[in-house]
Amino acid sequence: MRPRVTLKLATSLDGRIATASGESQWITGELARAEGHRLRASHDAILVGVGTALADDPLLTVRQPGLEDQQPIRIVLDSRQRLKPGSKLVRSARKTPLIVMTVQLPSPALVRAGVEVIKVHAGRDGRVSLRHMLTILRGRGLISLLVEGGGEVAASFLRGDAVDRIEWFRAPILLGSEGRPGVGPLDVAELGLARRFRRLAVAPCGDDLWERYERL
Repeated sequence: MRPRVTLKLATSLDGRIATASGESQWITGELARAEGHRLRASHDAILVGVGTALADDPLLTVRQPGLEDQQPIRIVLDSRQRLKPGSKLVRSARKTPLIVMTVQLPSPALVRAGVEVIKVHAGRDGRVSLRHMLTILRGRGLISLLVEGGGEVAASFLRGDAVDRIEWFRAPILLGSEGRPGVGPLDVAELGLARRFRRLAVAPCGDDLWERYERL
């Protein structure tokens, strides 16, 4: 058993989450970002990779009026514990729970800051085993998990066949192949091996498009 996993993407028309230089705020508009906060509020936990945490220095909290008391547990995949003690995530750990998933022994600096550091099994690539991590989260009673990126994390969940739904906000801009992809390599050699999803709905969201999918 594992939590129900939703992958949330906010990209350009050509599937990019940032420019070549890493600029990403903001690709989608205000209405799409508001819906993103509602998605956070409807999940037990929200997860990002340490690359996103270092690049964007996010809070990963719900900041939508009326939903401030529905804060998900925040999780960072951080195999080598590169998360900075001065980051917004760590500095707010005593107010809003923060879990760092790693393959190392807990960093004393993170623990002193109020971060819960969990050592999990390493996968073949030496990084956090998603299967083991999801088992741990389900054992804690977490039923739903929102994955917000980045591209490598999105790809790892897809490669592990661990994405149940996709919430995709697509902005009417083009960033080109040099932009950073919303989904990293999937190692798909044949179309028959591609991960397939069923479209549930498509709706305008301000100037953006909101597409919703579920796994087949």
